[in-house]
Amino acid sequence: MGRIKNAFKETDFLLYLLCILTSAFGALMVYSATRNDAIAAGEPMGRECLIMILAAGVGIVACLVISFFDYTAVVRMWPIIGGVCLLLLGLLFIFGEGPSDRPNARCWLPVIKSSAITVYFQPSELAKIGFLVTFTAHINAVKNDINRVRNILLLTLHVLVPMGIIILTDDLGSALIFGFMFIGMMFVSGVKLRYFAIAIGSILALAPLLWVKFLSNFHRQRILAIYYPSALNETVYKNIIYQQQRALNAIGSGRLFGDGLFQGTYTQSATGVPVNESDMVFSVVGEELGFVGCFLLLAVLALILLRITSNGKKSRNLTGSLLCYGTAFMIGSQIIINIGMCLMLLPSVGITLPFISAGGSSNLCIYLAIGLVMSVYRFNCDREPTNFRLTHMSTPFAET
Repeated sequence: MGRIKNAFKETDFLLYLLCILTSAFGALMVYSATRNDAIAAGEPMGRECLIMILAAGVGIVACLVISFFDYTAVVRMWPIIGGVCLLLLGLLFIFGEGPSDRPNARCWLPVIKSSAITVYFQPSELAKIGFLVTFTAHINAVKNDINRVRNILLLTLHVLVPMGIIILTDDLGSALIFGFMFIGMMFVSGVKLRYFAIAIGSILALAPLLWVKFLSNFHRQRILAIYYPSALNETVYKNIIYQQQRALNAIGSGRLFGDGLFQGTYTQSATGVPVNESDMVFSVVGEELGFVGCFLLLAVLALILLRITSNGKKSRNLTGSLLCYGTAFMIGSQIIINIGMCLMLLPSVGITLPFISAGGSSNLCIYLAIGLVMSVYRFNCDREPTNFRLTHMSTPFAET
């Protein structure tokens, strides 16, 4: 009975419930975005919404299970976790598929593919969690000499391997998230600022080469459409910016309180915002729930990030802190990039909004990271002493 009581006491229910409620809200927004298509097909719910709910449900259970495992033991399994992630990324070059408008992309692995149903898995989402674990193990191994040039170079190579593979599959958005996780975790682990200055200087010096050789024409056009639209002809510009412009129009039309749930003109139109159930789901929130709905959503997401970083701050060791802060950087960077895309402040790079966007892979894998954060919370709780009694114990000392 005492163990059950401690199990409940040591569970971070605040973080757990915040994540579940946010996922439920996200499912509602995805349902609204796909509602008309489902009605036209004679189905009670859109396929995207159904997959999201199922994936989040599995993730919620997995999250709680993971929280009972000591996070330090999980990190010690880094060779297995890293190997599985690299294997899945490698399979993309053989079996990977991409969207119809980007035939060269290889971002998804078909898990079930038949005439009745097709289910895909995006390995880069799991690889983020794998990187979180393996990079934590790497930093922990060199923490006493982390500012040696050799260790800085090896840590940089650590992130460049998965980033390079993901870039080759034409998933620039996910590669960016790895970069933000790398920067954040290096900063938290005590890397001196001079290395960050050198990195920034190197990137600026290599910018022309990266622009020409590293970015595809598709990505260059998306960047120019936001920051230098006059460099594109009118036809190309309208085609590139169409999705983001429609999303911004939808958000603006919602004004203060929105048009009402299931009442958004753009959201409920067949010619509304493209991919508004995934990358542009924030436009659904803005149009149907207005500024108030957007503000409340951002407030809840901020609370989730604050809770995660609070757990990291309270951790008694670097391993726990890195897992929490790495998760916060992963979720936080995705939030900033996704909303920046919807507001036409950043170019569109295919990043989902955590807990809100459709997508089985993202909704499942994010709960794996939350499970690790909850494990950090559990195993850093101040536990009550347990009463015990020793019997049949012999000593060399005689009783007096």
